[in-house]
Amino acid sequence: MGVEKRFYGAFAKNSYNSFILGGDIGGTNTSIGLFGIKNNKSELIVSFHFKTKELEGFYQAVNESLDYIQAHYKISIKKACFAVAGVLSRKKDFAETQNVPWSISKKGLSSKTKLKKIMLLNDFEAIGYGINMLKNKDTTIIKKGQKISQAPIVVIGAGTGLGKTTLIYDEHLKAYIPLTSEAGHSDFAAQSKEELDLINFIKKFRKIKTSISFEHVLSGQGLSDIYLFLRKSKKFPITKYTKEIDKAESNPILISKYKNVDKTCKATFEMFKKIYARSAKGFALDALAYGGVYIAGGIAMKNPDILDKNFVKEFENNYKLSFVLRKIPIYLIKNYNVGLLGAGFVGARFL
Repeated sequence: MGVEKRFYGAFAKNSYNSFILGGDIGGTNTSIGLFGIKNNKSELIVSFHFKTKELEGFYQAVNESLDYIQAHYKISIKKACFAVAGVLSRKKDFAETQNVPWSISKKGLSSKTKLKKIMLLNDFEAIGYGINMLKNKDTTIIKKGQKISQAPIVVIGAGTGLGKTTLIYDEHLKAYIPLTSEAGHSDFAAQSKEELDLINFIKKFRKIKTSISFEHVLSGQGLSDIYLFLRKSKKFPITKYTKEIDKAESNPILISKYKNVDKTCKATFEMFKKIYARSAKGFALDALAYGGVYIAGGIAMKNPDILDKNFVKEFENNYKLSFVLRKIPIYLIKNYNVGLLGAGFVGARFL
């Protein structure tokens, strides 16, 4: 098992009042970070990055990180806040991860690690808190709009799955607070015969008897399924890239790699982009997000060119409220640590 370590500036132990551990547990990547706390504000000192499917379990990543921190920084950590890609229990003491077969609980963490005081968050809840930590360099403006200070913000992100949260500004905390959501699992409604055919294809191919959600389309697996649907239609010629993608186990990476040279890959991203913009539009209208729509997730971060004028055009396409959508700015989050930073933010404020 490999781990990548990243360091953030010089370390001075006396500069902080205390230390906590933060974590962001996703279906593809798991990140752990050491945060220094001063005046209820967190600062990331070092982070550890694991491939989730290479881990035997989450506790392995936590213990390896704690051991390194103890050995190299002489710090014994007892408090932690972890963001989990999954639905939390009502008491937020237990979570089942959605894309890896793990169960994560406060009780388990207390018994299998040296941690004693623990908080669990939904992964997109943590990304929402992380918005408070972002600097100008961490985002790219996709559409300027007319941003209103302290107005609601929507965050949406397609990666292993599809996440969404709405942020409301809290005057007491002087920060944005996210509302928990599983809106990525809301029903995807077709707007054309081709999209209806896509829905039926996914249902048959994945043996799904329930409705198809936005996440079925707006995710890594969604990219694969759109590609397979278009391949089945035989609209595009078979190429040397087609053969490579067909042989690959993780073809979303190759579909992305060849989207500018292979017609099927290009058409896959065009369809994906249109549906992505439509989902962002729906969430923006739901919250009247005059504070902006922030796009997170690995797919957009690795393929920023999909957030082009056609994405914006589809986002603003509405029968009655296009004038509202034109005012809403759109940003791409470039900082992969946003969820980890959110976990540190929460730990500093509430642990």
